Amino acid sequence: MNFRLGELFCGPGGLALGATSAKVKANGRHYSISHAWATDYDKDTCATYRHNICPDNPKSVICCDIRKLKFEVLKKISDIDTLAFGFPCNDFSVVGEQKGMNGIYGPLYSFGVEALRFFQPKFFLAENVGGLRNANDGKVFDKILFDLQKVGYVVTPHLYKFELYGVPQARHRIIIIGIRQDLKIRFRVPTPIDSKLVTCREAIENPPILEGAPNNELTKQSPQVIERLQYIKPGENAFTAVLPDKLRLNVGNAKISQIYRRLNPDKPAYTITGSGGGGTHVYHWQEDRALTNRERARLQAFPDDFVFEGSKESIRKQIGMAVPPLGAKKVFEAVLKCFAGINYLGLESNIKNNAHGFHFENSRLTLPDEHDEKAVG
Repeated sequence: MNFRLGELFCGPGGLALGATSAKVKANGRHYSISHAWATDYDKDTCATYRHNICPDNPKSVICCDIRKLKFEVLKKISDIDTLAFGFPCNDFSVVGEQKGMNGIYGPLYSFGVEALRFFQPKFFLAENVGGLRNANDGKVFDKILFDLQKVGYVVTPHLYKFELYGVPQARHRIIIIGIRQDLKIRFRVPTPIDSKLVTCREAIENPPILEGAPNNELTKQSPQVIERLQYIKPGENAFTAVLPDKLRLNVGNAKISQIYRRLNPDKPAYTITGSGGGGTHVYHWQEDRALTNRERARLQAFPDDFVFEGSKESIRKQIGMAVPPLGAKKVFEAVLKCFAGINYLGLESNIKNNAHGFHFENSRLTLPDEHDEKAVG
């Protein structure tokens, strides 16, 4: 059984790579997921996705603002059996203004809801940052779950700690799995792998990155940054290290832990983000430099033959915003096992679903400029 995958807000292809890598066999039947179509608004991101996920079918990736896109355009490409959408997290992330539904990006999840209503796939995967649970005092998360259930899905939200699933990075993300109610299939959260955590040293050095590997250009550091890094030990940042007065940061009361923070080589990396200015590039534990994009991609569990398109800055953002494909693979494999009837050891969700019985006077959102944009189709 093959499930055709459609993606909204597809990013560079972390979810897609995880999905298409997931394989399950039971009772002589094979269960897999294949790419059908994808859409994102960023040109470099779409170019990366085409290059790595569907090089033989580039027209299946539509580069467009989701507010201008008609689902009929996607349906003409292919119908789907599963939908994935890592809807933009900018307004829910702890790094930022945390505007929630009051921001530009917060309401965009509703396009995932409308896509579920339109396509009625057998199951879906939605992904977002852990801060989503706390946006608008938890009301945003309750509403999202309510809307997903309302269009006919049994949903299982869970906060995954990807370092427990083999990813060499402490990356914590909410993933919501929804299975269509009429299928009567229950999803169980997969248990973490039974092995030690993968350290960032192991990820970057074993095996060594080959000379000439794509996206492995060094980032230039100013003499002052190099001098500052010489005082920062592995695991320390610009505020926990003992620095001379001339190298201290004058940023008032702000003490963000990621600023000029060196990796601890004996632990998984801290969270890789899409930012890069102001000392947030992620810094090597020994060498006085920021990581290359290839090294960052390894910490996101992308293989070295996954080539990112665009400028160095664009690639850094793509890598930081992506879902680690290894983590995604573990979740998709669990879903396939559910459809295959394989009884595996699972966990209870660590997120309580408070949306049952929740009532909203108006469960549909009006999106910013939604009616001012010309639809594509």
